[in-house]
Amino acid sequence: MGPHPAVAAIRLAVRRVLHDVLTDFHRHADHDRPAEAARRPAHAARSRYAEAGAAGSPRAGAALPERPDTPLVLVACSGGADSMALASALAFEARKLAVRAGGITVDHNLQPGSGLRAAEVVTRLTAMDLDPVEAVAVHVGREGGPEAAARDARYAALDAAAERHGAAAVLLGHTRDDQAETVLLGLARGSGIRSLSGMAAASGPAGRYRRPFLQLDRQAVRKACLVQSLPVWDDPHNIDPAYTRSRLRHEGLPALEKALGKGVVEALARTAQLSRDDADALDTWAAQAELSVRDETGRLECAKLYVLPPAVRRRVLRRALIEAGAPAGSLFARHLEEVDRLITGWRGQRAINLPGRVEAMRQGGRLVIRQS
Repeated sequence: MGPHPAVAAIRLAVRRVLHDVLTDFHRHADHDRPAEAARRPAHAARSRYAEAGAAGSPRAGAALPERPDTPLVLVACSGGADSMALASALAFEARKLAVRAGGITVDHNLQPGSGLRAAEVVTRLTAMDLDPVEAVAVHVGREGGPEAAARDARYAALDAAAERHGAAAVLLGHTRDDQAETVLLGLARGSGIRSLSGMAAASGPAGRYRRPFLQLDRQAVRKACLVQSLPVWDDPHNIDPAYTRSRLRHEGLPALEKALGKGVVEALARTAQLSRDDADALDTWAAQAELSVRDETGRLECAKLYVLPPAVRRRVLRRALIEAGAPAGSLFARHLEEVDRLITGWRGQRAINLPGRVEAMRQGGRLVIRQS
């Protein structure tokens, strides 16, 4: 008899992502191999495997040499149901594929005993035969609020771990329910279609972060932990009403389902995918349009910007502001609206001060964006 349907579902989701990681990894390896071969002595490739034994078969228990053609995939694991289910599926699938599997847990130092819980997660991941496994402690600041600050600290730690270990990918346990919550939070902020697109299946530098569970609901993932007897830790922050996402999860979404009926989570996740497709298309359009709205010195021409559709024009402006030094996470709709009025509602306004000490002004029919 096969595995429980919930277990089969999480394994299939992870298997698909691992195949994608392998495809990307070997595509890049094939691209780099001719140059590497030209620089490497002929005996170098053979010497890496010499210690495995003359017969080419390492003795039992001997450490295998690190294979450059085998990508490392890490799982970010908090010890909660979503990430524990992900870790178990990665451990199972990696054994059948040419993939090395490891795990990282981040200790945010926000609760008493967090260090002990991180050590427990390390023990559980090690018991799954993941390697390398480590716990990374971080300091959470205050910028952007507690949730944003914790997220920033966590991703900084994961980025550093991926670089340190040379990981090809880091798996994250976000589910369809998390996606629905993200869409609603973006809607509440009024941040535009990109916020409504939620979390991407692959994001970060070179698609480092992969989210296999975006098509699976939280209940199925928790069920997979239950039938496999996986111990999980329920973070008290997830039920603390002081946090916006927690209130949305336990009050907002249930209220929506009560008012609109079942299927709200699925509909919001579908909205995220449709919004992402639209946002990607508009971003591509804006990148192409940007080339046609600059003069020979590279400055933006207001008359050419004016005739662009607003959604495209504002993307061009956002790209220009970020290139000038404005932090992407600090640029909001109101900033872009003020800069856009330099194009569409010009009345001799003064320079506009923006995050990152960037200023935008109109001079001689050109939009000048620079750091002050």
